Amino acid sequence: MGIGGVISALIVGLIIGFLGKLVAPGKQNIPIWLTLVVGIVAAFLGTFIARALGVEDTPGIDWIEIIVQVVLAAIGVSLAAGFYGRRQVH
Repeated sequence: MGIGGVISALIVGLIIGFLGKLVAPGKQNIPIWLTLVVGIVAAFLGTFIARALGVEDTPGIDWIEIIVQVVLAAIGVSLAAGFYGRRQVH
């Protein structure tokens, strides 16, 4: 993967992470780097799951793949917020 691929993965991961943060219920008080990591993981897992379900590359936007990625990101953000919040000492 070249530098363009890395930058693309970061941008897509950030967008998916923020969309997941918007969809997740409640307030998620996690740092941006954790949102980015959750978004990247959700993007890769969402693509894998969508392919396993038979969603193939299309010339347009793969809406099913994006929905799967955002749902995974929402779950990941919620879990990360729970673990990150417990780890913080107030």
